[in-house]
Amino acid sequence: MKILKQDIRNWKGKIEVVPETLDDLWHLWNIIEKGDLVTALTSRIIESGDKERLRSSKERITLKIEIEVEKVDFHKFSESLRVSGRIVGGLDSSGYHTLTIKVGKSLCIAKENWKKHQLERIKKAAESKRPEVVIVTIEEGEAVIGIVRDWGVEEIASIRRSYGKDFGNYRKEFFGEVLSVLEKIKAPYIVLAGPGFTKNDFLNFMKSKGLISSEKVLIEDTSSIGTRGFIEALKRGVLGKVAKDVRLKDEIDHMDKLIEALIKGYAVCGLNDVKKAHEYGSIDILLITDEFLRKEKEKWDIDEFLNEIEQRSGKIFILSSEFEPGRKLMGLGGIAAILRFRIPEFSVNFK
Repeated sequence: MKILKQDIRNWKGKIEVVPETLDDLWHLWNIIEKGDLVTALTSRIIESGDKERLRSSKERITLKIEIEVEKVDFHKFSESLRVSGRIVGGLDSSGYHTLTIKVGKSLCIAKENWKKHQLERIKKAAESKRPEVVIVTIEEGEAVIGIVRDWGVEEIASIRRSYGKDFGNYRKEFFGEVLSVLEKIKAPYIVLAGPGFTKNDFLNFMKSKGLISSEKVLIEDTSSIGTRGFIEALKRGVLGKVAKDVRLKDEIDHMDKLIEALIKGYAVCGLNDVKKAHEYGSIDILLITDEFLRKEKEKWDIDEFLNEIEQRSGKIFILSSEFEPGRKLMGLGGIAAILRFRIPEFSVNFK
């Protein structure tokens, strides 16, 4: 993400950014809130009349407008962010409008109060230099391919072929189909993961086609393919081998620590028990999903609650509800805390 301007010293502090990747749009989805002011270029149909000829015509023009946000939607498949609300500024200052934000399109966000975790998210997105990484989990006759995103691994293809009488041709067709998917993505790094030696054979197949250099391919042994294979590969630190940004591995590690702490009685789940733990000053690490955070913002001032935790030296980690660790946390109530010390009267809440 590219930061063009930033001035948060005044009331309604403003930050102007340009999203450079689909991940950046996802980050903005988690930053823009109801009541914010968002300014961007858009196109609208303007109706103009001709009194002499007694007819009207419609013309689509491009203009800059400012809206007061009421709703924000992230669309992965169309690779866009849709920000809807009442028009409050610009050449056309009436009615409601939806701004469609795409990669490469600048927008300015004004907030009455920028939260610490929002500023850190923008900063990290701006500093992130992680190249695009594709994980191919493969075994004999089946492959599941995903692109590593900041919110998780996005599955983009699942290929399955049955054994035929001619094993040699079957293999060439199967490998060729997987390779055709990778050629369309053109990612700088590829991780081949899975049980057995199929992944090694596929690497040799790619080399025989002269389409990939070995230093751009990482081989990882995993016991499964698909989602479980993705997670196993990330646990083994494949991202750390190609980039500094290891956010997804952090999410996996934090969930593992939470489960271990729950078993030992040093963790609580669910909003009520987390609030009680905060009263005792016992929260060391707070885990919360982006989905839970968005829903709770509509009910109460949860941001102030998070600020209080940070003021007591608690660390906050926001997990993506699109990725397996975040989905597990949603199953535990969407929020949990790893404690500095055990509080005996607490009963672990798994609701």
